[in-house]
Parts: sequence; structure tokens; C-alpha cells
Amino acid sequence: MRSMLTRVLALLLKEFLALFKDPKSRSVLIGPPLIQLIVFGYAATFELKNIPYAIYNEDRGAISRRLEAAFAGAPSFHRVATISAAGEITPLIDSREALLVIHIGQRFSDRLLSSDYAAVQSPLQVLIDGRNSNTAMLAMNYVRSIVDDFNREWMTERGLPSLPARLESRAWFNPNLESRWFFVPGIIGMLALIATILVTAMTVAREREEGTFDQLLVTPLRPGEILLGKALPGFLIGLAQGTVILLITVLWFGVPLRGSVPALYCGLALFLLSGVGAGLLISSLAVTQQQALLGAFLFMVPAIILSGFATPIANMPPFVQAVTYLDPLRYFMTILRKVFLEGAGFDVLASQLWPMAAIGAATLALAGWLFRHRMN
Repeated sequence: MRSMLTRVLALLLKEFLALFKDPKSRSVLIGPPLIQLIVFGYAATFELKNIPYAIYNEDRGAISRRLEAAFAGAPSFHRVATISAAGEITPLIDSREALLVIHIGQRFSDRLLSSDYAAVQSPLQVLIDGRNSNTAMLAMNYVRSIVDDFNREWMTERGLPSLPARLESRAWFNPNLESRWFFVPGIIGMLALIATILVTAMTVAREREEGTFDQLLVTPLRPGEILLGKALPGFLIGLAQGTVILLITVLWFGVPLRGSVPALYCGLALFLLSGVGAGLLISSLAVTQQQALLGAFLFMVPAIILSGFATPIANMPPFVQAVTYLDPLRYFMTILRKVFLEGAGFDVLASQLWPMAAIGAATLALAGWLFRHRMN
């Protein structure tokens, strides 16, 4: 028994020595976990630390100004505009400049000061951007907390038996704040990216590991043709998978598709192009399939976290927000939600399309250069 334990311990020591002496193995053990820890630690947050809001106060009485001051003093709220007409609300929410608009009606103060108790309860309207249902619900909880504090103070001062201000909320783009409407379209981008990256990243590494890569070099195929042949399967698989998930999203889950389908597919094609470029870049650097698989996951996990799929990019630290501009999934997530929930077309999505085209062109060019360099 002791001799068997000694042999096992000797083998264990040998494996650890071999593992830590190899620079590539050390980098695999240390680098990816640290990178993902930093990304998760800074980017994956469900807190709302900066809620941009606007005030539309038609009352202008002392009590309504007191309610305004309650929001101004809240650390999580940041006023971006003071509205003087109802027509100013839509542009603020459409452009995401304001997450919510607090509308205080004309007779808010009069109703609170009325001696007739039946008229005491005064409505307070909150118009909120419902495109990100999770963020909207968190923001509404913060608003409700401030209004509840205001109500308790007023009830104590006036000796009222019930709440004086009644909160009325209305969510734009997603009236019922269905979380499915927010999350399910994003899954199209996630799964298409996973399929494209994995298929493309493994292709050249598999040829090298199986020893068939040298056979490609003696064929009449040029390096560019080989690269194109390796890129197309991942692109076509991602396109087919994206189409299937799109149909399931609309027909099975009932998520409304309000915008331009051609614009959506243009975005999907450019997104897959950038994914193919990243996959070929990983494949050009990897020697084995194991390295290619690890490189693919090392790219995909931060890409998903930094895309705004689950947590708003605005809540991330400034330096992390700057990194998200290199993530093609960030732009495609915006396209998906704008097409599904806002009814957007090419005119609105142009600012999201060209960055993906630039990322795809850059990664494909770098992958082609590395591919030719490794062939030589």
C-alpha cells in the first residue's frame, strides 16, 4: 500500500514539474483565469450606480420641488434634462440619454394640500425605457424607494392614514417589462458567435494536429483560397444557426420583430465576418486543437460579458467601457434589440454596422498575414 502511494506521489510530482516547466502550460493556467476574473469582477454587475433621468414638472409648487430634491439627492440618480413640454420626452428616451422621465402633474401640490381626503392621493407618472427589462425593473425599485420615503415623511407631517402620492409607471418598447423580450434576441448573437468561433478556430489547428496541413501546401490552392475555404464553413453554419434561432424567437417565444429584416441580416453577416476573423486568428496561432479550443473560450467569455447581454455597459467602469468597443458582439446586441423592440432600419443601424465591418476586416487581414507567415 505504501509503495503504491509512493509511486502515485512520484508520478504526481512528475506531472506537476512537467506542467509548470512548460511556459505554454503556465500561461494557460495563470493567464485565462486572471483575465476572466478581471472581466467578471468589473463588468458583471447588476447594480445601477448612475441612472440618467429627466424631470417634467408641470406643477412648480413647493411640494413638487421637494420631490424633485429627493431625486436630486439620491446618489444613484443623475439628472440629464429638465423638460418643459411633452414633446421632449420621446427624443430623450429614444436616444437613451435618459433612462426614465418623472412626470409631475399640474395639480400635484393642490391635491396633496386638499382638505378633501378623497382628492388627497396624487398620481406621479414615471416613463421608463423598457428595452432592458432588468435595468428598468431595478430603476423602478429605486424610484419606488424614493417615493415611499417621500410618502412616509408627508404622512407623518399630515397624519394621513394612507399614501398621498400614487406611483404610475409606463414602460416604452416593452410595456409589460417581459424579460424574455430582452434576453431571447441576445441569444441569437451568443449562439451564432459560439458556433462560428469554434468551427473556425478548430479548422487549421485540426489540420496541423492530424498532419494533413502540409498536404494542403502542395495542392494548387493559393493561401488566400485555403483561408477562404476555412472561413466559409463557420460563416455559413453561423448564418444557418442564426436563422433557426431567429425563427424560434419570433414564432415560439413570441418576441415581436418590428424592424427591418434585411438590416438585421446585414448586421448578422458583418457580425459573423468579424467572428470568422477572430476564429481564424486563433486558429493561426494555435498548434493543437486543445489550444484552439482554449483560445476560443478565452475570447468568447469576455466577449459575452462585455457585450451588454446581461449587464448594462453604462454601469461598467470607464476603462472597461472603452474595451467594449473592440467587441463585435456589443454592436450586434444593439442591432438585435433595436430591430426587435424599436423597429429600426438601416438609417438607425449604420453606426453599429461599420464598426463590425472594420473589426472583421482587421482580424481577417491579420489572420491572413499570420497564415502566410506560418506557411513559410
